[in-house]
Amino acid sequence: QVELVESGGGLVQPGGSLRLSCTASGSITSFSVLGWYRQAPGKDRELVALTTAVGVKNYADSVKGRFTISRDNARDTIYLQMNSLKPEDTAVYYCNAVGVGGRGNWWGQGTQVTVSS
Repeated sequence: QVELVESGGGLVQPGGSLRLSCTASGSITSFSVLGWYRQAPGKDRELVALTTAVGVKNYADSVKGRFTISRDNARDTIYLQMNSLKPEDTAVYYCNAVGVGGRGNWWGQGTQVTVSS
């Protein structure tokens, strides 16, 4: 069983920055895709950013140029650097990992990000 633990959420003013971390219980090199999703109240969960085992990165249009996904294989951790935060970025952010060949799909418990003055 894979465990993903997120951290780094909190309250920040518009225009501010936060960095989220997600640490896996095993080697992140065993996953084909690692990503960040978010879910705002009353809305569906949506993809924010993902990174693949071969280094491809994709971002939602709403966060391009503001958010950056990265990974540290030695620490089995992925990050989401969020800059120029807006109130509409307020959501619970979830870490996700997909196994090779789609075998396995795991979620973290989520971390709350609130952007408000």
